[in-house]
Amino acid sequence: MSGRFSIAARLKSFSFAFAGIATMLRTQHNAWLHLIATIIVIGAGFAFNVGGEDWRWLIAAIVLVWTAEAVNTAFEHLCDVVSPEFHASVQKSKDIAAGAVLICVIGAVIIGLQVFVPYLVRR
Repeated sequence: MSGRFSIAARLKSFSFAFAGIATMLRTQHNAWLHLIATIIVIGAGFAFNVGGEDWRWLIAAIVLVWTAEAVNTAFEHLCDVVSPEFHASVQKSKDIAAGAVLICVIGAVIIGLQVFVPYLVRR
């Protein structure tokens, strides 16, 4: 455990987190697709004036996808450092991590449909 608690150190940790998010956006094309989808979902939420419970589901779905993408990105970077040359097991591990993101995206799409379809039907 390092040092004492300080506000300055906690604020510095936020800068590391934001740097990680920036790295993810710079290096991962799918992160940009997630960003576009996030903006569309939030815009649609406001356009359809979704209720509080629906917002909770949408936010949970958005957070789930972004978290999966961030973990996948970190995992890929770590794999590239540990095994810069091709290794079949490393590739399988990367594929599995990417599959986890896909599972989250599919779940988020299902949640989005469950939230938005009733609003679309009412129009």
